[in-house]
Amino acid sequence: MIAAFYKGLKETGYAEGQNVAIEYRWAEGQYDRLPALAADLVGHRVTVIAATGGPASGLAAKAATSSIPIVFNSGSDPVSVGLVKDLARPEGNVTGITFFADTIMAKRLELMHELVPGAAIIAVLVNPNNVDTPSELREVQAAGAS
Repeated sequence: MIAAFYKGLKETGYAEGQNVAIEYRWAEGQYDRLPALAADLVGHRVTVIAATGGPASGLAAKAATSSIPIVFNSGSDPVSVGLVKDLARPEGNVTGITFFADTIMAKRLELMHELVPGAAIIAVLVNPNNVDTPSELREVQAAGAS
């Protein structure tokens, strides 16, 4: 992901250490660290925050500033998790891209059922601290019921 980020910077005329500086912060899977990391970036008066750790990092950045532009990526609906008010007009300082991974949970379950048609129980492993988890579970439980 970082290599693609650098490639995109290069394609638009930016090179780290020449005409752009990049500040990295890593929560290392510890979501409780995100608010402090976002506040630290705001304190450094960065120009933009790339919140690439899913909706949790975007939400932490959004809570830390209403003026610095925030670009997020998310596997879930950014409206339902509170990143933006509307997909067509996100408003404020937050925008990004979503892959709507939670909406394909039903398809994943259907494919697993086709692969193992006799399976009576299919387990789903999730990270309970991930903000995507509730919507993913709702999708897979609805699919399982049908």
